[in-house]
Amino acid sequence: MSKTINRQDKYAIVGAGLMGRLLAVALARRGSHVDLFEQGGQEALESPARIAAAMLAPLAESAITEDNVVRMGIHSLPRWQKLISELASPVYFQQDGTLILWHRQDASDAERFAAHLEKNSAANHLLATPQRLDSAALHQLEPSVAQRFTQGLYLPNEGQLDNRQLLAALLVELDLLKVHCHWHTPADPSQLQADNIYRWVIDCRGLGAKAAWQSKTELVNPLRGVRGEVLRLYAPEVKLRRPTRLIHPRYPIYIAPKENDIYVVGATEIESEDLSEISVRSAMELLSAIYTVHSGFAEARILEMATQCRPTLKDNLPQIWVRKPNNHSGLMLINGLYRHGFMISPAVMDCALEFIDHGDSQTAVKLGLKLNQDHLSEEVSACVSL
Repeated sequence: MSKTINRQDKYAIVGAGLMGRLLAVALARRGSHVDLFEQGGQEALESPARIAAAMLAPLAESAITEDNVVRMGIHSLPRWQKLISELASPVYFQQDGTLILWHRQDASDAERFAAHLEKNSAANHLLATPQRLDSAALHQLEPSVAQRFTQGLYLPNEGQLDNRQLLAALLVELDLLKVHCHWHTPADPSQLQADNIYRWVIDCRGLGAKAAWQSKTELVNPLRGVRGEVLRLYAPEVKLRRPTRLIHPRYPIYIAPKENDIYVVGATEIESEDLSEISVRSAMELLSAIYTVHSGFAEARILEMATQCRPTLKDNLPQIWVRKPNNHSGLMLINGLYRHGFMISPAVMDCALEFIDHGDSQTAVKLGLKLNQDHLSEEVSACVSL
């Protein structure tokens, strides 16, 4: 006789990108029944997580984002180590810091950038102190670029992982934990909630949840996409040891080395939801910039030129929105991770699970993650920021 599963042990997750997979694995590890719905296939071809550089760099990002995102990134770094260690399949993870470089003509911009990071580091004792590098120190740290640069900035303790290995490893884990994966199956989280067979329905659809967020504009920020353009290269002559960022007059370019001489290169952020192919201008600017970092990129092979739109709320900050009527399924929407998805997703996941368990999240308060409750059992709605 099959076991009857109580609603209190059942969860539905809609969207099998990074956040959806992390939550499904976490809930299934507890022994809960998890149904995972995804309109695409298991390869996550439509997910921004597939083309991301997956850099875990809270100090570097502190130059352009809010303090609460930085705190989420600090929280997430040790969590990534634990999460990856629990997976059955290996995932490349590195925590050897970030290197910042600049050309002579951009020295004034670099000085402002360094001063900004030093100020942020001094204000948050959990951030490492940036280290200014002269020619000798740069040669010791990253000899492959020492001939072209005479100074740099090193940000200790920052990390990165292989995004595609992680998505694949989480897929293996879903199978091992017997998560019920419904591929090529679009699902409406509101309808799943109305069915009242799950304890919680969790909407992790990214831009696919645009209508759900915009229907609540009196409560939350509208959702939009921000286009990113990324190159994947095979460059066996380069041999960079750690993620490297180039201070650039138009935008900061990043080069993230993965295993087997693969490099992920990107920078562009365009206020557009256009998913057409990468533009010639963006490709030329990225390729020209990385060639100035290392001449070995001239002989690199272009494996992929990819575009994707990152789900972004009006203030560019992540947010959780919940609706929990009495004696009915709860509905949770998680969105707006923007360009920081890999850097902060463990923190967002921890806050979501804490709320599911306790009805609030002190971790969200500590990290400054906006977590809103929408009390809709009455005709009057209210939004309470925890």
